[in-house]
Amino acid sequence: MRATRIVLLGPPGAGKGTQAQRSTDRFGIAHLSTGDMLRAAIHAKTSLGRDVEAIIAAGKLVPDPLIVAVVMERIAQPDAKAGFILDGFPRTIGQAVTFDDLLHRQDAMLDRVIELTVDDTILIDRITTRARQARDRGHAVRADDNHDALKVRLAAYHEHTAPLVDYYRAQGILVSIDGLQPIDAVTQDIFLAFGEQAI
Repeated sequence: MRATRIVLLGPPGAGKGTQAQRSTDRFGIAHLSTGDMLRAAIHAKTSLGRDVEAIIAAGKLVPDPLIVAVVMERIAQPDAKAGFILDGFPRTIGQAVTFDDLLHRQDAMLDRVIELTVDDTILIDRITTRARQARDRGHAVRADDNHDALKVRLAAYHEHTAPLVDYYRAQGILVSIDGLQPIDAVTQDIFLAFGEQAI
């Protein structure tokens, strides 16, 4: 059985984590989050992990070649042999091009890129309302789940990551899904993109 390789795109708060976990369960593939991978590499004290730790400790952004190397190291692990869903990578055209080249050298390719589309205004309202309700219940909330910080995060997404939509559309592997639907409806549309039946 061939591996299933998926990239999940969408702005902050679009529900990527939830949908990635559901796809992981359905397809029996690994859920790979860039943040988790970087932390795991640091914890494992691999050569890459030590490099990442030094860069982060210096307050710098991890450069594209190093992030791609961490991802390639992670997808070579046994639990990703059946496939993976990438959440938070690639973030730039440069990362995507390098990643594609490395996959092709392994005679591999992405099957689908799922884009969760949302309206920025609705998304900001949804996240700030959710954060306020969580705070009212005494739960911890992300420090950047506020209107001003979200606008900055969304602007960064549109500048650096949104161009990936056209990049993957040109390859014929992009599927755009309305991320503002109910969670189950979004999941259903993702499964249908792979010819799967109802959840």
